[in-house]
Amino acid sequence: MSESGIAKVYDVSAAEERAAAIDAAALAIQRGRLVVLPTDTVYGVAADAFDPEAVTRLLDAKGRGREMPPPVLVSTATTLDALATQVPDYARALTDAFWPGPLTLVCHEQSSLRWDLGETRGTVAVRMPDHELARELLDRTGPLAVSSANLTGRPAATTAEEAVEMLGDTVALIVDGGPSAGAVPSTIVDVTSDRPRLLRLGAITLAQLDEALAEHGVTVDPGESAADVE
Repeated sequence: MSESGIAKVYDVSAAEERAAAIDAAALAIQRGRLVVLPTDTVYGVAADAFDPEAVTRLLDAKGRGREMPPPVLVSTATTLDALATQVPDYARALTDAFWPGPLTLVCHEQSSLRWDLGETRGTVAVRMPDHELARELLDRTGPLAVSSANLTGRPAATTAEEAVEMLGDTVALIVDGGPSAGAVPSTIVDVTSDRPRLLRLGAITLAQLDEALAEHGVTVDPGESAADVE
């Protein structure tokens, strides 16, 4: 954070600034600080998933409690098995079809993991973003707890300027990747039972999900939150 108390902003449109941004962001994460980064959906605020104090700072920065644990972003699909267990075959079909991309899967977490994301009830929400810079940072840091870059109750930031306005005094740095591809967040699907259940409708539609699942003879239970894209 700069002397003014506002996070340093790295504009990654220049190659040399991109390398510096990734170096600085990886170091900040390692030190338990918060970083705002662009993703394939909206901007996210990130913390080391295995640093409970950093995760608490993330929730505090957004004005959230432990009852709303953040999802975890990964750089490769194979990392899912390091974080989750009892992953059904149909969930593999979803990752094959939509990862990297705007699909978050809620899975049973590996019980051996030493982390504290909040009141997860034994689950973890995992996503592999379709954003080269985000995955490059994830390759350096490992899994990150990432939530949309906004104060709770306000729209997620789709530009670095919006992230600065809401979170600039609580994060170490902000990676400016230009306007995000869209303001629609990821679709969230619970895959902890025999039939997948929609928790939030986002960038991926119910029809697209069902098409990817056709060979497995299952469809997505639309649940009660099919229209919730907040």
